[in-house]
Amino acid sequence: MTSASDPIAIIADQHRLSPVQVQAAVDLLAAGATIPFIARYRKEATGSLDEVAVTAIRDQLHSLTEIARRRTAITESLATQGVLTETMQQQLEAATTLARLEDIYLPFRPKRRAKGMIAREKGLEPLAQALFSQPPSPVDPRPYIAPEKGVASEEEALAGARDIIAEIISEDLPSRAGLRRLFQELADISSKVVKKHQDQGAKFRDYFDWQEPAAKAPGHRLLAMFRGENEKVLTLTVRPAEDLALDDLAARHLRSSPARQQVGMALTDGYRRLLAPSLENELRRELKGRADREAIAIFAANLRHLLLAPPLGEKRVLALDPGFRTGAKLVCLDAQGRLLLAATVYPLLGPKQAEEAGRIVARLVREQGIEAIAIGSGTGGRETEEFVRGLELPADIIITLVNEDGASVYSASETARREFPDYDITVRGAVSIGRRLQDPLAELVKIEAKAIGVGQYQHDVDQAELQKALDETVVSCVNAVGVELNTASLELLTAVSGLGPTLAGNIIAHRNANGPFAGRAELRRVPRLGPKAFEQCAGFLRIRGAANPLDASAVHPERYGLVARMATDAGVTVEQLMASAAARDNLVLERYLSQEIGMPTLKDIVHELAKPGRDPRTSFVPFRFAAGIHRLQDLQAGMVLPAIITNVTRFGAFADIGVHQDGLIHVSQLADRFVKDPAEVVRVRQQVEVRVLEVDCDRKRISLSMKTQD
Repeated sequence: MTSASDPIAIIADQHRLSPVQVQAAVDLLAAGATIPFIARYRKEATGSLDEVAVTAIRDQLHSLTEIARRRTAITESLATQGVLTETMQQQLEAATTLARLEDIYLPFRPKRRAKGMIAREKGLEPLAQALFSQPPSPVDPRPYIAPEKGVASEEEALAGARDIIAEIISEDLPSRAGLRRLFQELADISSKVVKKHQDQGAKFRDYFDWQEPAAKAPGHRLLAMFRGENEKVLTLTVRPAEDLALDDLAARHLRSSPARQQVGMALTDGYRRLLAPSLENELRRELKGRADREAIAIFAANLRHLLLAPPLGEKRVLALDPGFRTGAKLVCLDAQGRLLLAATVYPLLGPKQAEEAGRIVARLVREQGIEAIAIGSGTGGRETEEFVRGLELPADIIITLVNEDGASVYSASETARREFPDYDITVRGAVSIGRRLQDPLAELVKIEAKAIGVGQYQHDVDQAELQKALDETVVSCVNAVGVELNTASLELLTAVSGLGPTLAGNIIAHRNANGPFAGRAELRRVPRLGPKAFEQCAGFLRIRGAANPLDASAVHPERYGLVARMATDAGVTVEQLMASAAARDNLVLERYLSQEIGMPTLKDIVHELAKPGRDPRTSFVPFRFAAGIHRLQDLQAGMVLPAIITNVTRFGAFADIGVHQDGLIHVSQLADRFVKDPAEVVRVRQQVEVRVLEVDCDRKRISLSMKTQD
């Protein structure tokens, strides 16, 4: 049996890992290693644990550490009170949850002056104990009548004794444990509308009279009901049927005795007044935590797919931020995303203005060698796209709409002001649209992840946990792709393993003062970038055109000597080894095994030598909405349309079909088979084909299907 005081064993047992793997991950984390670094460059130590596994180990270790701290605090408190027994010490050591620890501590926790305490002050505890023991003969309450203490009658004496018994039962460990299981397994969550607020709370109409098992309630419904309660539109209860709870307590505490009725009354009072509210609040916290974790996981998964959307790459781009009356902001960017020029055109203001705008766009495409045109997807986007497609442009030019969520946040940010101090927010927004096409990851890291808006109930979940998850997702994606050291922005470098804002700023300052880095080794000259930071970051930074070709790869500098040895054994240079599949195929990897270097690292190195600095993202595929479909009124049931997934939730996915209102593909309409989790079928930014099921123009709702059959 796993000891509650052995966190390594607990984590290993729960995650089906070996204690050696868990201990290695814990030691590396304690030494300051980042999760991307551990997963990529310390596979031998951890048995090839991926980022998900290392993150789970870190988070559970934190949870177990908090439990250990609380255990210590409770133990010290009980010892100070002089009530700590050997049995109690054993119970504390065996406790694996905070709830269990608090149950043990409950009878000794400093209390407010409640009914039980008042009754004890009146000298009624002996009567309560006598009644609770439920002897075969009646218990006489008359000796406990004491008017001077506020006990004027037999009934007052019995009532006070019942208050004490109710408290005793509410603090009984087995009773609390049994009822906790009952709440967790059989509680229903019920919601009712607050009559005076029902008109203002129409969005919660589905929950005006709702009930379902709490254990099975999906997170999005829980968050909706909790929000309704917070807005005082709904009242919620989260309890099992009362008779089940009372039967459980009766089986534990009631015996055949003349005192049974008094104890039974105390038992009912103790449940309703003490146990039920306490356990309901505890269950509410658990349900909220579960719903938060589920929603945050969806946020993080959606953000990952958005950040890792296929990049167009280094192409010269003309970007348009559409507008009707105020015109469209136009910018031209070179292949590295640098702003070449900015202008305003009016393609949607009238025929004359459209003709002039067309001439300007065509001329700039020709003069600037434009290879792609990016058009913001907001107001006027479809109309602007149609305008551009109607121009006489080179046949091979890419024309595509770009999702502009969060572009306004970027354009008004300190980052945008720093990058473009001489341009207003409209120009900055157009630049962001163009750069998103070139490299979504590099541009989106400049925007607070929460502003991108992928998920549901963003403001209802734990904000600190949401921020942590989204920040870690950004870091994971940036390190998975790798960063070009000599062109990366401050925000991109900040997300690199082992850096952060201070070192990222120092790198850029060094780059500005000394010119481009010639090799990774030059990072050691950056102020405050010591050996540990170099170890953590170097493998994720790329330098194209460096004298050492490995500097453009994901091979860590600590393995350069190994690669040189491989090349020597193959009779070629390192550069020739990277270029020759035959030379790599002839390597006998077993010759390079050592205590530190195992087969996982060797295979990673050979794979990287074949495609140095490879981008794990898929290739860019242009997308085009259906022609002539711009508004809700253009839709008809049965239409089959191209779409882009914009959001994935537990109950389905939302898709953009080009009418400025996303449609819902319910989970039941995602595939011809049963789908439990929509993320199994679709991801954010995925291009799909949908069929229109229903359009409600008044409520602005579109129902879609991806099924191939009815």
